[in-house]
Amino acid sequence: MLDFAVKVTRDSAAIEPADFEALRPHGFTDADVWDIGAVAAFFNLSNRMANMAAMRPNREFYTMGRG
Repeated sequence: MLDFAVKVTRDSAAIEPADFEALRPHGFTDADVWDIGAVAAFFNLSNRMANMAAMRPNREFYTMGRG
């Protein structure tokens, strides 16, 4: 799963049927593979947009869930 997500991130044009088939023995369905790819692509987009716009978390973010 992580190898697939990394490939979506680094070289999505090179994804081929074998990449999908490699996930099947691990129990991933077509819907699961779609979700893995969609989440990876969304995080790539949102992080790149945030970097491009120099967006930074607000002060409250830094105090949330930190122990």
